[in-house]
Amino acid sequence: MSYEPKKAAQLIAYLIMKSGGDRLNILKAVKLVYLVDRYSLEKFGFPVLEERRVSMPHGPVNSLTYDYLNGVYDPDPVGWSEFLRDRENHNIALANSDLSIEGLDELSDADIECADAVWASFGHMTQWELRDWTHDPSHIPEWEEPNGGSTVIPLQRILNAVGVSNAEEFANEAESFRHIEDAFRRARLN
Repeated sequence: MSYEPKKAAQLIAYLIMKSGGDRLNILKAVKLVYLVDRYSLEKFGFPVLEERRVSMPHGPVNSLTYDYLNGVYDPDPVGWSEFLRDRENHNIALANSDLSIEGLDELSDADIECADAVWASFGHMTQWELRDWTHDPSHIPEWEEPNGGSTVIPLQRILNAVGVSNAEEFANEAESFRHIEDAFRRARLN
């Protein structure tokens, strides 16, 4: 599977809805997305979003989602802006007030279950409390100090950290799928 920006936008929109408002601090959103993926890996053995995760100075993040939140990519062609507005004052907001949970059709019941569990545990925290929590190796042992940059967090390290028993086998299989998907993508471009 490849990264789905529209699904990432819907996950963030769902978290904003859970907050009871129409916006969420960007750092908090990034931390919650990482924790949702991590929880999904622990509970179901697969992430909500298929993307690289990295250690950064403020903790672990989902790399492509972080880039979309920071305006690195054009959000319009991929459906991101149907759900989220550009960042303003360190917040990301819902694209419109009429957005409903039923309209978040990219999210599965399992994705919603993971987001609900993470929100129940961490939704009350500020972005700084979440940052500090994700820096604690007793909570997130896969994060490592990137010394001002970013370093990739291998999937196997996250799987090991959350207690997946066949972490190496799963990580190898996920890598094989990535190679197959890359081959199909190259074939479509030719």
